[in-house]
Amino acid sequence: MMKIMVIHGPNLNLLGTRETDIYGSLKLKEINNSLKVLAKELGVNISIYQSNHEGEIVDLIQNAGDYSAIIINPAAYTHTSIAIRDAIAAVKTPAIEVHLSNIYSREKFRHKSVIAPVALGQISGFGPEGYMLALRAAAHISNAKKNRPKKKTS
Repeated sequence: MMKIMVIHGPNLNLLGTRETDIYGSLKLKEINNSLKVLAKELGVNISIYQSNHEGEIVDLIQNAGDYSAIIINPAAYTHTSIAIRDAIAAVKTPAIEVHLSNIYSREKFRHKSVIAPVALGQISGFGPEGYMLALRAAAHISNAKKNRPKKKTS
């Protein structure tokens, strides 16, 4: 069974109470429950983590070798963490970057993602639905890769 890792970065544990005008009133637990329901529908096994600590996120990425994809919302680390960027670049597991808000319509310092250049793609601005879109994309891409005809060797 295909395995996908979901990583929620710093402060996402405060969803539902933190800046609800930007991030909405849904709690992280509710987003995770929706991800689990969709994963079951897609026939995907997901592991979900949340950390406020950069090094812990790096460790998760480095240990993602058994996963078909990583869905990551690096939160504020999006704009500053070369360590997370380098971890994603170092592993063979493709990563999809997700943001609840449209980072390009917010403060100027949020417009630059150091993660995007090493991610397979980025989904930004669709609220919790962004995670569902990322899960669908990860499952689709992983299935396509798995079902690709093998090259013949002579």
